[in-house]
Amino acid sequence: MFCLRILVTGAAGFIGSHMCDRLLAGGHTVVAVDNFLTGSERNVAHLGDQAQFRLIRHDITLPLAVDGPLDTVLNMASPASPKDYLQHAIATLDVGSAGTRNMLELALAKGARFLLTSTSECYGDPLEHPQSETYWGHVNPVGPRSCYDESKRFAEALTMAYHRTYGLRTNIARIFNTYGPRMKLDDGRVVPSFIGQALRGEALTIFGDGSQTRSFCYVSDLVDGIYRLMQSDERYPVNLGNPDEMTIREFAERIRRITGSRSPIVNRALPEDDPRQRRPDISKARRLLGWEPRVPLEEGLRVTLDSFRASF
Repeated sequence: MFCLRILVTGAAGFIGSHMCDRLLAGGHTVVAVDNFLTGSERNVAHLGDQAQFRLIRHDITLPLAVDGPLDTVLNMASPASPKDYLQHAIATLDVGSAGTRNMLELALAKGARFLLTSTSECYGDPLEHPQSETYWGHVNPVGPRSCYDESKRFAEALTMAYHRTYGLRTNIARIFNTYGPRMKLDDGRVVPSFIGQALRGEALTIFGDGSQTRSFCYVSDLVDGIYRLMQSDERYPVNLGNPDEMTIREFAERIRRITGSRSPIVNRALPEDDPRQRRPDISKARRLLGWEPRVPLEEGLRVTLDSFRASF
């Protein structure tokens, strides 16, 4: 792959910052964009002295002018944790609609490829298991999580409309649960929540009876999948995640073991529309991209735990 000039929105977020690392390591030039609503300048501070990295503070719901050519626009901007998108519901809808439209227009004007990072939340509380890309989902369009679900579903539809109308080269990544360093301890997702509670000696809080399932993909694996998808000609969505599934109760026990915590496990009411099962069918990614997760859960959790311990 030739060295490219790539614009990354949401660049100061958890996954976006790791994507910047990967692109720079590959010799590419990165124009990073973030309004820091949920991202943090700390996540990209280590890149500030690199000549091939430029950081722009900007809200992509407003048009963005960028000097010079662009080869690719990676649109990764959006609140992604339930705590964040419930707190910023309108901003989440705006970035998925107006923000995506602005970045598609930018890609079109520059003759660039466009990649959208979407979400497994497009499947809602699924009636199909595992979830394949051909499944249309079981989503509550007016529930509390709809600001995120429908934002991403609209963004996917808009991306495909630009591809069909203008011939824009597009890709869509549907991201499943991802974890790793630079997650916020207080963002409400299960990995930082359990690790934070264990490190503080607090009870590990399970919502519902803990029988709901999740699968967890380490961030370097996910970034590798996005990088491969960016180079492909696949225009329809591609699932990126780890198909190894476990219950939330099993995961809580795993966290207690690797942290050495004696924290009790307590149960709280299950949030509205919380999916009961979440596991990707990644056969399409295996076939088209030659991709599958490589980092074992235990290994990834220990690296993540070390990064969280450093922040205490």
